[in-house]
Amino acid sequence: MTVPSGNPWLVRGGTAAGVDPATDCPIGRERELDESHGLLRDRGGPRLVLVRGERGSGRTVFMNAIAQRLRAEGELVRAVNCVPGDGARPFLLALRLVMVLEERRPAEAVRAAGRRDGAVMAALLRAALARAASVVVVLDDLQYADPDSLALLGGTDFARVPSGVRLLASVVGCGGSASGAGRVVEESRVLRRDRAGGTVDELAAAQGARTIVLTRLGADRTVAMVARRLGATPDTGLARRVRALTRGLPGAVDALLTEWTRQGAIKVADGHAFVGVRTPTPVLPDGDRFMRALDALGEPCRTVAGALSVLWPLGARAVALIAGAVGLSVDEVRAAVRDLAGAEIVEDLPGTDGGTAQGWTLAVPLVAHALRERLGPLELSRLSATATQTLWADEDAAGSTAGAKPPTTVGLDEADAVAYRADRIADAGTLVERDRAAKELTAAAERLHPDAEGRGMLRWCQAAGNLVERPADRIPALQRYAVAAYFAGDFRAARTIAESILRDRPDILGRLELQETATLFTVATANDLDWRALSRLATEQWWDELRLPVLAATTGRALALCLLARWSEALDLLVRTEPIWNTDVRAAANPDCFRAAAELALGRPERFRRSLTLPEAPHIGPDHAYTLTVAKFDELLNGGDLHAGEALLTAQGLAPRLMPRHSQFLRHHLRGEWDEALEPARWMLANNGIHTAAVDHYVVPARTTAILLARGRVTSARRLIDSVRAEGEGPPEYSLDAAEAELLRILGDPTGAEKTLRRGLDAAEAHGQIAGTDELWASLAELLAESGRTAEALPCLERLERISDRMGTGRTRLRYLTASARVLRPDSPVTAGENAREAVELARSRSQPFETAVALVASVDVGGGPPALLREAYELFGRSGAVLERFHTRAAMRETGITVPGRKQATVESEELLATLIAEGLTNRQIATVLRLTEDAVANRLSRLFARTGLRSRTEVVTAVLTGYGARGLGIDA
Repeated sequence: MTVPSGNPWLVRGGTAAGVDPATDCPIGRERELDESHGLLRDRGGPRLVLVRGERGSGRTVFMNAIAQRLRAEGELVRAVNCVPGDGARPFLLALRLVMVLEERRPAEAVRAAGRRDGAVMAALLRAALARAASVVVVLDDLQYADPDSLALLGGTDFARVPSGVRLLASVVGCGGSASGAGRVVEESRVLRRDRAGGTVDELAAAQGARTIVLTRLGADRTVAMVARRLGATPDTGLARRVRALTRGLPGAVDALLTEWTRQGAIKVADGHAFVGVRTPTPVLPDGDRFMRALDALGEPCRTVAGALSVLWPLGARAVALIAGAVGLSVDEVRAAVRDLAGAEIVEDLPGTDGGTAQGWTLAVPLVAHALRERLGPLELSRLSATATQTLWADEDAAGSTAGAKPPTTVGLDEADAVAYRADRIADAGTLVERDRAAKELTAAAERLHPDAEGRGMLRWCQAAGNLVERPADRIPALQRYAVAAYFAGDFRAARTIAESILRDRPDILGRLELQETATLFTVATANDLDWRALSRLATEQWWDELRLPVLAATTGRALALCLLARWSEALDLLVRTEPIWNTDVRAAANPDCFRAAAELALGRPERFRRSLTLPEAPHIGPDHAYTLTVAKFDELLNGGDLHAGEALLTAQGLAPRLMPRHSQFLRHHLRGEWDEALEPARWMLANNGIHTAAVDHYVVPARTTAILLARGRVTSARRLIDSVRAEGEGPPEYSLDAAEAELLRILGDPTGAEKTLRRGLDAAEAHGQIAGTDELWASLAELLAESGRTAEALPCLERLERISDRMGTGRTRLRYLTASARVLRPDSPVTAGENAREAVELARSRSQPFETAVALVASVDVGGGPPALLREAYELFGRSGAVLERFHTRAAMRETGITVPGRKQATVESEELLATLIAEGLTNRQIATVLRLTEDAVANRLSRLFARTGLRSRTEVVTAVLTGYGARGLGIDA
């Protein structure tokens, strides 16, 4: 079948996002739209509805939506739009309004306007309003209107206007900041009002008028707007950045998304949109509405706004600092700030008690960024130096220590205050004291490590390196930069810098620093997915070409062997060279970690378990301790030991939110929080960050595949597996083989599943791999037993039991118990039942919903537990959203006479699953296999689905699912 465009299959690399143009339906304005429409429809309601909102609030789209709705209801709607320049032509708006309301051309009004005869124009306007037939007149952009006309409208008693005549008007500004501010921006200049004139504020206060204010969108409405524009659900990172940069202003949201998509910065995977944490904020073009508004104010407003974009966190004294930095007087700067505030480009920073303002900031952070980027290099450096010296002076005066929270920044939380200070130091460059600047930049990077919010750790380390002049100091600075690049996900940069240090200046660093650099270089090469280069790093010859201490060369080579899953070679190297690396705690930390991993992979977990206390942590620094904790946490969760993993985090004082995405994914997966797990999984796949430091490098895509299969997304699972398989040299992909075998089993291909499982076992055996192969052996044993080949299944079961005994983990034991129950059931039902009951008890103790549900179903299947256990399994499958497993469990419950709870909900869930399978491109025969039904039953279910939804074809079902980002896009209700 042909899949519609916008296909959200989850595959590695993602696809570039596009932005749908703004439609006539304003997003997030439903309440205001209904209110305004209701007022205009009410013949006893107000005759004037004035829509106010700041620049970019979506007033025009909002007005058009109301007009379109009124026209669809048969109302006569006419439009009068004001444009820049109208304000210089007295009575122009009044003339246009009279001409719209009168049936014939009012020559008298034209002459009165030409003579600027206000009395006559007022009479003609009143008469036109009184004589007009039923009509709604839309007056857009009144901020450009002439004050004489506004005075006439403001003096009109709209309560006396006939009920058929209604005016719908809009103006920029949420208060008295448009015409009422005494200044109107138009045609690149400001026209001062030297004579009496009306204002929009007076119009809003007129009798019979009602005002609707379009405020900024809240968080949820902003997310809805982004989703509509991108045609994909934004992940939390993208939503957070959009919110932070635009503060919910629709025009700013559109501008931001347009620029990001033009750059290809937004990726879509599985119907979700992502942007990298460190993706640069785009710079608004000169033609953008916000930039034009500022340009219209002219100088010195442009200069002051640019300086304020840098200095605003310094509070009220930014005025004096700007004056000193740009060569203006304090009064001139204050006047410019007032003009900027009047145009709603700048807003007050409220005091801590909500009272007196502490200063001013740009109303839209995206605009502030655009202004900073427009500053010349020297101008930015000078302003940043002013900020840096001011903060340093405050700190010195207070006697505080370097790196402490700046005492005088306002409007920033602690982390953002640290980031602001570091940004200013980095931009100041050589205009401030170099040594102090370099130290503070380094301290800021360490303080905000691992910089999950992308505040700038990589940039600060780079700037610190540029400030250092002596080679003895510069090389360590470059090393820190390489580390920052690695944690920022820029593996290519980390690899390049680390290799240059190892090749060109190994004489500068000590043996321990060189060891760390060699480790960084090797792991960055692996994360860069350059398996051929990593294979070279696994050779002695490659390291011999460098003038490195044996400690560094041995550590780098051993890590390369581990990353290639050449466990026996790695272990042999580490054992032979132990006298070289086991000399002190710091030197031994990484090699000992590698040896523990190698022994674990080879089926000897004792050293790894002893290492979980991390006795070296106090001696190796926080960054190194964090890295080791992540590696061990991932290994524990890779092995299914959730309790031990969470205990490790608690012991090391690490909150789960501080862990990398792959670690968070593994934790959510085991906890049955699959929606939360898919979010980082999608991001990693879209950004090619799928590998972990665990023995199984493919655990993330393998576990993601398991989630997709349990939700009926079999084609997506297939595409995911195919997209992450490595070409050429690389570590074994046994977990992907296990996932693919399960996929083939679901699709009714036991022969293909067996072949895939044996391929995975062969690859694991070639690498001496024991850890993780229990999944393959368990699946193979069950597959053979299902096909009646029990004699062939028994050796697999024996192998699985030996692995369980060697590894001694809860997961290996659980897999053995469950597989043995299924294999032994025909010939040893008593033993099978005992094993099934033990499996249930063990699974419950491990607190992992999905595996517990699987154990419960297996127990019932083999007669090890009462059918009532199915009800518990059904609820547990529901907790994870495993709809395919729920479907099969419902069938089993009905067969055993157990009532399925929530009959209507069960029907909805079944139809949503059917729609998902259709959207995955499966034929009726394939769907029947997946659901374990007949083809006739599937055809009947499909007919009922069409009847309930009103859809007429499979293609329409696919479109509904894809555009709804899930089967619920069908609009099926319980």
